[in-house]
Amino acid sequence: MPSIPSNWDVIVVGGGAAGLMAALELPEGLSVLLLSKDRAPRSASRWAQGGIAAVTRPEDSFASHLQDTLKAGGDLCDRPAVELLVREAPACVERLLELGMDFDRHEGGLSTTLEAAHSHRRVLHAQDRTGGALVDALERKVLQRPGLQRIQGGLALQLWISNGHCRGLQVLVDGTVQWLQSRAVVLATGGAAHLFANTTNPKQASGDGIAMAWRAGAAVRDLEFVQFHPTALMLPGAPHFLISEAVRGEGARLVDDQGESPVSQLSGGDLAPRDTVSRALVQRMRERQTPHLWLDLRPVGTSKLERQFPTILGRCRELGLEPTEAPIPVAPAAHYCMGGLRTDARSATTIPGLYAVGEVASSGVHGANRLASNSLMECLVYARQLRDIELSPAPSARPEPLPGKAMTNHPPISVEAIELQTEELRRLCWRRAGVERNGHELLAGYQACQQLEGALSGQPLLQTVQTLGHDQALQLSQEQVRWLAKAHDLKQRATVAALLMESALFRTESRGGHFRVDAPARQPFWRRHSVQRKGLSISTEALAD
Repeated sequence: MPSIPSNWDVIVVGGGAAGLMAALELPEGLSVLLLSKDRAPRSASRWAQGGIAAVTRPEDSFASHLQDTLKAGGDLCDRPAVELLVREAPACVERLLELGMDFDRHEGGLSTTLEAAHSHRRVLHAQDRTGGALVDALERKVLQRPGLQRIQGGLALQLWISNGHCRGLQVLVDGTVQWLQSRAVVLATGGAAHLFANTTNPKQASGDGIAMAWRAGAAVRDLEFVQFHPTALMLPGAPHFLISEAVRGEGARLVDDQGESPVSQLSGGDLAPRDTVSRALVQRMRERQTPHLWLDLRPVGTSKLERQFPTILGRCRELGLEPTEAPIPVAPAAHYCMGGLRTDARSATTIPGLYAVGEVASSGVHGANRLASNSLMECLVYARQLRDIELSPAPSARPEPLPGKAMTNHPPISVEAIELQTEELRRLCWRRAGVERNGHELLAGYQACQQLEGALSGQPLLQTVQTLGHDQALQLSQEQVRWLAKAHDLKQRATVAALLMESALFRTESRGGHFRVDAPARQPFWRRHSVQRKGLSISTEALAD
């Protein structure tokens, strides 16, 4: 019955920059399964326009990059984690050049640009599709790795935990639910910004890796901190396409419908940290009673726009906009989750044998607010730590799995109803836990998410899959596969949304990407991480200084 081998050295879940780099950096000689849930490459990494931050210019320094990151992070970063990122970043740039990454050049060297809250021009680009170029470069190399098998369209359902150790996971591949055993699992599943109705992220950014690991007992940290990017394109019926901060670094300006700046009062103006810019835009939108503001790209100049930002211009023109002639409509949208699975300097979670890299992880680098273009570099630096991964002893060969109990009855909830519930959950998250929050709204949202998760948990097919024995496999019909994928996705979303709202309700202050109108000040005694574990009350832990 199984279509793929049941034993592996390492299973990597996720096909974006973090997953690809992890697969590349694992020690040689291992059998590696690279699993991604979509057949087409739609990771958030591929959508990243901005760039990759690293000290490459003589006037820049590690100390400056460190201080910029700590300052943007709202005094909640783990300093050793940031030091590791800053110190290893230049070597990662060299590694990418070896892999064929086509960075922009200027006068024979690497071209750099300035982005918000950076004190130097240290952000490297490949025009305005840096994420796509990065994923392309990594994919070319990873497919050449001996012993690696890539499966696209495979859905990770739950982790295999035995005696407190991660021993593999349960997957849905080609209509079969089965267990795969491994000596380690690396989660590179991305963040959870698609929980929100207004987001720059693809639908794959649903938080499923966070939900899966939390359910298995892993510690989750700082989920209340969500970065809302100030400038997502806002047209009715169109995707909320990100307009990179780099255009403001090159001179683009935010304006309201009167032509006035909504950020003139901020230190740094258009290039102030993203959380303060997003709040300023939301406040001005409320004052002007308008669903969006405007971004004027004309100060950049037509030739530079055509040369450096062809993707942005192309997307705008597809939608009937001409940025070289008039400002374009923008508004804040959920963009990046600073919190995630608590990891250490080895990218290890709190469950032995389980690792996490990229946006799914809380490495301590980003604190309460991510510094622009640090995220792609974090993927690379922390994936490189897997060169020293600790593997459990090789498992013995397993017999062919037994057929599980066949499911013949039709699910009581239709796929269409699940899709409607998913969209309603996204609207709920935006309404209750968006740019501006308050305790009353968060409590109502938390209770609604818990209720939804509880209702889904009682669905017969989800229960059957959840309790499937490690020696069993389950063959599903095409209709059941479609239903399971949708229902599982909604359940994972409800789990992470509940955790996010619980942590936002718990933190009675405002800091970085978490702003509460009923607790607008930063409090010194809240300079601690929030920590959530299944079965335990939410708590805090000290920063690593």
